[in-house]
Amino acid sequence: MTESPVTIRDRVTITVEDHVAHVLLDRADKMNALDDDMFAAIIEAGHRLFDWRGVRCVVLSGAGRAFCAGLDLSSLGRSDRWTENSLTDRTHGNANRAQQAAMVWRKLPMPVIGAVHGVCFGGGLQVASGSCIRFVHPDTRLAVMEAKWGLVPDMAGYVLWRGNVRDDVLRELTYTHREFNGAQAAEYGFATHVSADPLGDAMALAREIAGKSPHAVRGAKMLTNRMGDLGEDEILMAESIAQHELMYSRNQVEAVRAGMEKRAPEFVDP
Repeated sequence: MTESPVTIRDRVTITVEDHVAHVLLDRADKMNALDDDMFAAIIEAGHRLFDWRGVRCVVLSGAGRAFCAGLDLSSLGRSDRWTENSLTDRTHGNANRAQQAAMVWRKLPMPVIGAVHGVCFGGGLQVASGSCIRFVHPDTRLAVMEAKWGLVPDMAGYVLWRGNVRDDVLRELTYTHREFNGAQAAEYGFATHVSADPLGDAMALAREIAGKSPHAVRGAKMLTNRMGDLGEDEILMAESIAQHELMYSRNQVEAVRAGMEKRAPEFVDP
């Protein structure tokens, strides 16, 4: 399965091959900084993938020297998204526009793997945190940068860091906007793996995931997304409902048959 690349607003490129969509933040001359067009392109890219048949895993990375340097400060004074009303309006379900740029990756039904290198500051760190799994180069410069500009993290970071980053560590890094590197990111919980080749490792894992039953993987992501918000009884019921939907389905039977016959499975996509 290979499709022609799709470019969105000259900011983001999507390439699909072997059931893996590579979403590339493609504003290398500005270190993929977030201006209005970048926000719009990131959100549009995520929304397109909701219904992109055959995509079983997504890799999110940045072109050039950085994953994303954060907010393009030159756009701060020009954008009406900074007014009080625009920030509090829920324009994308439970999120505003800026929050959706990070939350869309959590909301996607298929797994998303981040490949982070160079610089990952502020809003860029929150976009990366929307990924299920993050490979980060050891020399990457990262920071919860907002306090430097008199702001707080407001792109869903507090949702996405919950359960990953220790409370006191997050407080220190937010209050001080201290930079940290990729190795520290793994120690603190912002990164899953430290990698000398984040994109290569992310693509390898994505291809492995794409070889599994897409219905089972989507069910697992749904359960993992919900488990932090549900009580014990609700989690147990959610597991049972998800399993009931999978049991004896076409892909579940194929997974068993392929395993017993020692062959590659042939799954159908949602």
